[in-house]
Amino acid sequence: MRAIRRFTVRTVLPEPLKPLDELASNLRWSWHRPTLELFASLSPARWEAARRDPVAMLGSFSPEELQNLAADRDFVARLEQAAADLHGYLSEPRWYQSLDAELAAESRAPAPRSIAYFSPEFGITAVLPQYSGGLGILAGDHLKSASDLGVPIVGVGLLYQRGYFEQSLTRDGWQHEDYPVLDPHELPISLVREADGTPAEVSVTLAGGRPLVAHLWKAQVGRVPLLLLDSDHEANDEAFRAVTDRLYGGTPEHRLHQEMLLGIGGVRALRLWSRLTGAPAPEVYHTNEGHAGFLGLERISELVGTGLSFDEALETVRAATVFTTHTPVPAGIDRFARELIMSHFGPESGLAGLSVERVLALGAETYPGGDAAVFNMAVMGLRLAQRANGVSQLHGVVSREMFDGLWPGFDPPEVPITSITNGVHAPTWVDHRMIELAEQHIGPQIRSEARAWEEIGKIPADQLWATRRQMRADLVTESRQRMRASWLRRGASNAELHWIDDILDPDVLTIGFARRVPTYKRLTLMLRDPERLKRLLLHPERPIQLVIAGKSHPADETGKRLIQQMVRFADDAGVRHRIVFLPNYDIAMAQSLYPGCDVWLNNPLRPFEACGTSGMKSALNGGLNLSVLDGWWDEWFDGENGWAIPTADGVEDPDYRDDLEAAGLYDLLENEVAPRFYERDAEGLPQRWLSMVRHTFASLGPKVLASRMVADYVRQLYLPAADAGRATTPEVARDLAAFKARVRTSWPGVRVEHVDSSGLSDSPQVGDQLSVRAVAFLDGLDPDDVQVQVVHGRVSPEDLITDFVVQDLQYAGPADNDPADGKHVFEGHLTLRRTGPFGYTVRVLPRHEGLAAPAELGLVTNA
Repeated sequence: MRAIRRFTVRTVLPEPLKPLDELASNLRWSWHRPTLELFASLSPARWEAARRDPVAMLGSFSPEELQNLAADRDFVARLEQAAADLHGYLSEPRWYQSLDAELAAESRAPAPRSIAYFSPEFGITAVLPQYSGGLGILAGDHLKSASDLGVPIVGVGLLYQRGYFEQSLTRDGWQHEDYPVLDPHELPISLVREADGTPAEVSVTLAGGRPLVAHLWKAQVGRVPLLLLDSDHEANDEAFRAVTDRLYGGTPEHRLHQEMLLGIGGVRALRLWSRLTGAPAPEVYHTNEGHAGFLGLERISELVGTGLSFDEALETVRAATVFTTHTPVPAGIDRFARELIMSHFGPESGLAGLSVERVLALGAETYPGGDAAVFNMAVMGLRLAQRANGVSQLHGVVSREMFDGLWPGFDPPEVPITSITNGVHAPTWVDHRMIELAEQHIGPQIRSEARAWEEIGKIPADQLWATRRQMRADLVTESRQRMRASWLRRGASNAELHWIDDILDPDVLTIGFARRVPTYKRLTLMLRDPERLKRLLLHPERPIQLVIAGKSHPADETGKRLIQQMVRFADDAGVRHRIVFLPNYDIAMAQSLYPGCDVWLNNPLRPFEACGTSGMKSALNGGLNLSVLDGWWDEWFDGENGWAIPTADGVEDPDYRDDLEAAGLYDLLENEVAPRFYERDAEGLPQRWLSMVRHTFASLGPKVLASRMVADYVRQLYLPAADAGRATTPEVARDLAAFKARVRTSWPGVRVEHVDSSGLSDSPQVGDQLSVRAVAFLDGLDPDDVQVQVVHGRVSPEDLITDFVVQDLQYAGPADNDPADGKHVFEGHLTLRRTGPFGYTVRVLPRHEGLAAPAELGLVTNA
């Protein structure tokens, strides 16, 4: 019989055990080893049976067992110590709290008291499956590191009833998806309630004026609250209850509903949270990818309600908004049909002061090659944020090129999209044995100081190698368990699985490859020459073994075929002891996979990997990267911390390019990677290999930490955004909006009339000075409204200026002493610093103290 009603009966803890509930409900336990060990000590068997979920495990104890535990003085003492440690972590000043003194010394305003961080997914822990891949894991690491640093972030996301899918394999290796229903009452989250105890609610108006009502849940991530909106509400019909059914599924309209709830509903959730808790309203809004971009529309509507015009409200919102793009390919961006946007943002949208025409204009692809029939969420994100960034230096270059149509007249290097390279949260991803080993020889600072990673060389080689071997052996054991479970689900019987007991070897060079499976990540590049791969796997003296995992999007048939191709190769009885595909890649698997691999393989099609943080996690565990120079590896590979797979950039035939790059991969494995791993000294230690491991720790350790990443966001984006947001008072917003309107009206008539130069001989030399005088017609604009610049640098044979330098010219008065004719003189001098072909030009740009970058308006007039 099936139950017609379902609810969860919560454990009632005896008074001495009350702190267990507090420890279980704060997700700090997911990265705090002492708290994890405390829960595991209650019952190792139940801990594993509950999949290391404290809430689920506590629910397995009877009242009698809990009373006996409450009488255990030793355990209660340990519990009280753990609770005191958590209280100290939550209350003590940390890095961010020291910023105000630093800012005051610079005569700057205090750091923002609250920062909102919106993301469609958050990967905190495997027991809260609200993530699909790198975007969510990055968001989770961002919150965890913000908590460790004391940054007052509030996360905002959606609570998916089924999360992402659980992956299994059919007998013939085809991916199968399961979507187990999640009971929020069984998750480590709590329902947000009004003062009278009733559940708090947020409502968003969808097409036709129909309200979508959502509950609000809170996950506590250390010091950081994460607010999650859930549409499974009794006030909604069946279709609306399913809005938050799963990640990245459904029709375009379904996705639009999710993103309206995330953006518009998320801002309303923040207002509700502030009212209920007294928490300060956010001063900065960070949009992690375009999915949450509608938050800007809600904030504009709020401000219009206070008396600002749309344009004035837009300037206010832009000033304090940060947008991070994560995709290097247009196909990765959400784009909706204009008609769909029109049906949801018309007069019944509930967003006062927003006409559908103004909304459409924000997401319009008004640039060469753009599609006038679509609404682009990334384009809207860039237009609604004064500050934007990519997630690695190379990705910043790719993003500036991809979106340069929004800033016509500017070369890609001047497009106002900067870069902050991603990082990873070390306490989550580094095996505790590696941390404890480093702590023995370096000190406790390895847990909190980035520079301490440079001291890993102090660890004796034999101990470092022994620890690496232990972690590899654990991965072998877990891989065998997972393979047995996978084959049983594929229809095999235990009687035919005896071979699994011998798969993999704790003393063989182990290479990991795990990620989502879109085509550009090239899961099967290693299979381009199957016979050569087999020779590498089965080499008599220097064998390798491969541990592979990854999920394909349920709608991606091509990705599923790639997985099937890989699984069928790994099923071959001749090699299956040396290569395994582990289904259902998630955080729990990753936490043993990264430490257990000697080499982390990444071979995307360059430059389509925005960052790719999995290799960072491997590096912090003593793994060496073997990767295409893409994402973060492009900027931090130094020739000694791993290997760079040669790329065939410019080869147009994709099959031929794959053949070339696969050959480069095989060559590296055969001639460099495997020989170095197996080269041993008299004590049996691979000293050259361990030298690379130590260098990896020293060169990458301080860089790849999420604490560095979050500190970069604070200094480079959050502080300037907070300053700009505070400075953009209604009066300033009104002035800036009027300035932009005036400039856009006059700009078609602005031109450089002529340019004169003097001061150089017929044979100019380094150190000579060039005087430049430019006359510009401003068509009614004031000279203070513009900046006139000379742009100079090397020139190509086609007279294109490259590697240029920009220098402002100074206003020298009206031309011909007649201000009425609109012509004005600007002058300056520049010194020749380089030899070779040299050229310059003059340009005019808008100037206003409210602009964050010269290219912000996308307006420029070149001579």
